[in-house]
Amino acid sequence: MWYRGATPCFSSATETRKASPVNRRTTGIVLLSLLAAALAGCSSHQGPYPPKGAEAAAWAKTGQFQLMDPGARKSVTTLGLQESRLDDGRLKVSCIVLNLENRRIQVQAQCVFKDASGFSTGDETPWENVILTENSTETLTFTSLNPLASAYAVRIRQAR
Repeated sequence: MWYRGATPCFSSATETRKASPVNRRTTGIVLLSLLAAALAGCSSHQGPYPPKGAEAAAWAKTGQFQLMDPGARKSVTTLGLQESRLDDGRLKVSCIVLNLENRRIQVQAQCVFKDASGFSTGDETPWENVILTENSTETLTFTSLNPLASAYAVRIRQAR
């Protein structure tokens, strides 16, 4: 509406505003950031974390301490593994597990006993719950059921 000799008091309904180059650039940056964040969250991982490259197959066969998920990888490590033979020929394995975090955690541990070729003898211990207090260690002991075992793999995962 126009008044005599005055400037308009409001703009016309047909007038359109043009976006400034700064607003377009900011909007573009925000959209690209959201797209990058969405694509980065799409990756997932299954199974133990072997080293990358050609030695991965050898590691899966000979790795004696395996961390099965990212949470276990961040929270737990081993200070040492010890193996011995009992009088009846069975294999006994001891593993010292260290909590790397400053909080109480619960993990599960299992031992898979293998023959000389690296194949499982069918002798796997059940998953065992282990509670580790802040920065503490725990010694886990596993014993094979038969004398066929000559190798082993101690596996650790987050508690389920």
